[in-house]
Amino acid sequence: PILNIDLTKFNDDEVISLYPKILKELKKKDIIRTNNLVGDLGEYWTRRKYNETPNLPKLQDAPKSTKNIDAISVKGERYAIKSTSGSGTGVFASLPIEKDDKVYFEYLVIVIFDKEYILKEIYELSWNQFEKYRRIKPPENKWNVPITKELKYDAKKIFFLKK
Repeated sequence: PILNIDLTKFNDDEVISLYPKILKELKKKDIIRTNNLVGDLGEYWTRRKYNETPNLPKLQDAPKSTKNIDAISVKGERYAIKSTSGSGTGVFASLPIEKDDKVYFEYLVIVIFDKEYILKEIYELSWNQFEKYRRIKPPENKWNVPITKELKYDAKKIFFLKK
């Protein structure tokens, strides 16, 4: 860990009060925009890695209430970004489950964190790859993407934590 604070020295109220202070500071630094810490961290790392890596498109935030996408490239390509520390993405809440031949984004970026929110991996999938790997997740009855070895092999690798 970068910063090692012994939280056992704090009482319950003090530990609880740290969380909103941390969120406020992350917002002030433009790292997060909402209280969805994991989702916003994924968007932050995606923008940062794309924007500082030659040969990757430069990304900016999509307008706040835009459905299905989180970032837009300077060329206008639409990016959905999903963050996880588990074995699959969260659900795509506003994508229809019935086939309608509509492309809702050009790229899906999957950001993988460890249990301490340290960035481990970033993968990029095209819309066609998203359609190949997506599954209906019960009980929500919405699409999600299980993160498999095959997916990691097929996807474009944007970032990989060197050990």
